[in-house]
Amino acid sequence: MGGYDGAGELARFSVAVPAELLREYDALIEKRGDARNRSESIRDLMRSAVVHEHLRTPDEQVIGSLTMIYDHHTGDLTRRLDEVQHDYTAEIVSTMHVHLDHRNCLEILALKGRGARIYELADKLLGLRGVKHGELTCAATGTSLDI
Repeated sequence: MGGYDGAGELARFSVAVPAELLREYDALIEKRGDARNRSESIRDLMRSAVVHEHLRTPDEQVIGSLTMIYDHHTGDLTRRLDEVQHDYTAEIVSTMHVHLDHRNCLEILALKGRGARIYELADKLLGLRGVKHGELTCAATGTSLDI
């Protein structure tokens, strides 16, 4: 699977999403008013995700924050979040937990360490069922672990 250069054969696929999410997404595309269509918009999202992945620096020391919004009533999500975090205590500098409402929580983790470990932690947490939204923001420090 190589990089997408914008040329060549197009592949068609279908995606199942909640109807309300699709309505909101279509409204966003229309609001932008730049003659974009749904397919081009999704291609933009895919290209952005691929570029973001290429910017990862697995061998560098990084600092960053991981922000997650999740429904703590989803199965045993709270226990699974804790289990993953306990495997990365050397990389987690601090956490903040906020109860947004009866179901939803915001959790922010301050992180530092080798890029590969930080990205691995973020992938594991954000991949858990019940995590509604999450984003990792990192910067390479260019220094050793004693930052």
